[in-house]
Amino acid sequence: MDHRDTTALITGASGGIGAEFARTLAARGSHLILVARTEAKLAALADELAGRHGIRAEVIACDLSVPGAAHTLITEIDKRKLTVDMVINNAGFGTHGDLVDADPGRISGEVSLNVATLTDLTTVFFQRMAQRGAGTIVNVASTAGFQPIPHMAVYGATKAYVLSLSEALWWEGRQHGVKVLALCPGATDTEFFDVAGSDDAAVGARRSTRQVVDTALRALDAGKPSVVDGMQNRIMAVSNRFAPRRVVLAITERAVRPRRRA
Repeated sequence: MDHRDTTALITGASGGIGAEFARTLAARGSHLILVARTEAKLAALADELAGRHGIRAEVIACDLSVPGAAHTLITEIDKRKLTVDMVINNAGFGTHGDLVDADPGRISGEVSLNVATLTDLTTVFFQRMAQRGAGTIVNVASTAGFQPIPHMAVYGATKAYVLSLSEALWWEGRQHGVKVLALCPGATDTEFFDVAGSDDAAVGARRSTRQVVDTALRALDAGKPSVVDGMQNRIMAVSNRFAPRRVVLAITERAVRPRRRA
């Protein structure tokens, strides 16, 4: 895919997979709109990539977990007269622990960011891209979306939604020239587990953000509706869809069970 002189909107761009997408796309000639809560981190990344690759990098600091945040972001993009050719809906977070002990406000923010804001941004830009007859949307789901996950119940459910939505829109987008991909990473070398409130070791080795982004771009070139990053993760995702649900629940529960404190 030729990214020269295109503009990519990347949410959750201050670190992890989002920042890796920014670096990779900038190196390929894409202009950027970087979105996250921390303006200082975004500005530093924007300056670095603009200086290194000669691209334009816009910064918009925004808390996308706030209800109505997508409208605020889109309004700002329109005010700057920017056309978005590619959307990377990467912003999201997980919570670790049983729902009975969870902070209701934290759970509400998790659903708002992972589901509502992603849907709002996808809807608006999908429609605009369809009108132009071209565009790309990458929604970052997770291997967590392939099965229920006790102790991370809400997170798994939000990612199952992202996976289902994106695969359906892949089909709808084909008649309008819009590519849609659900990217499903497994455990990745990011701050995800720290933010989720878990210092537990992830199942298997963590993949690098570069591996995840390379997997996504290859899948887009191949026209896939979804892709799981990493062979071990792909095997687990497929097997979880066919194994008895009680068995799947027992395995996933054990994998993310909170450690007992001494």
